[in-house]
Amino acid sequence: MALMPEHSAQDAHPAACCAPSREPVVDLTIDFGPARSTTKQLKPGIHSIEQCLVPKQTFAMGDHQGDGRRSDGETPVHPVSVSAFSIDATTVTNADWATFTDATGYRTEAETFGFSAVFHLALAADPADVVGQPLATPWWLGVKAADWSHPGGRHSGIDDLMDHPVTHVSWNDAVAYCAWAERRLPTEAEWECAARGGLAGLRYPWGNDEMVDEKWPCNIWQGTFPGTNTLEDGWLTTAPVRSYEPNGYGLWQPIGNVWEWCSDWAHGAYYRFCLGRGVVTDPQGPDGGGQKSMRGGSFLCHPSYCNRYRNAARSANTPDSSMANTGFRTVALG
Repeated sequence: MALMPEHSAQDAHPAACCAPSREPVVDLTIDFGPARSTTKQLKPGIHSIEQCLVPKQTFAMGDHQGDGRRSDGETPVHPVSVSAFSIDATTVTNADWATFTDATGYRTEAETFGFSAVFHLALAADPADVVGQPLATPWWLGVKAADWSHPGGRHSGIDDLMDHPVTHVSWNDAVAYCAWAERRLPTEAEWECAARGGLAGLRYPWGNDEMVDEKWPCNIWQGTFPGTNTLEDGWLTTAPVRSYEPNGYGLWQPIGNVWEWCSDWAHGAYYRFCLGRGVVTDPQGPDGGGQKSMRGGSFLCHPSYCNRYRNAARSANTPDSSMANTGFRTVALG
């Protein structure tokens, strides 16, 4: 298991707060057509998550405040038109995922590979289960028998976490769920538009200030990362998906809690390709690459290290990577 790709010297902090991944091979080919799932459909299942309607609109996509790292490719800000779409109010939960696996017998890539990435303070496993620890991100452990139903390792479970986001699911796993549910992953443009909740150009779904009434409005790290979490918000790792307050479109926790997979292949130069093309309609990102885009940040984000719990923030990982702080929400097929 390799580390996340190195970032430029202009980055103020290291970048790999999400998890280790396999090394990507990037081929940047641009296709501005609408995104559609091409995965072979499983027998249709029941997707019961409440839907939020995002109206057709043109919005300014990207980092308006200059918060992002250059290598993440959050700039330049550029006009994007999105068609109206329906998106899940919450990320897919452990209960939703259990319904899927019970109906299909599907096994995640973490289960197939036999290990996944666990945050060190959440470890619930035997010492012999720890099979790796990246030098650059030592708070991540490769743990045997860690998977969606054992998020901390073999001695953990989800009996009291059924309303929490499912984690340890790869991009490939998320697409398999979408095939079963007859849905798809959102594009980056759709995700950012939905996360903004109708508030143009702001840093967060609720405004520009990190805190509201001296309280954190999302599930991120409190304390000193990565060693001490004060648990000011009550959560070491994930929170129930309907914690905090929904945004203007009704989405719960697009920021913090867990990273969310998007459909796009990732490339830091993509926004520069959009510039000068006028309003880009329903972009779906590069036509290929080695990593898939992730949005929203997670419970591990902290101002001192990772500031990616913002509407415009971007990250990525390989499609077969799984970790304890990444999940997904889905969009209705158009």
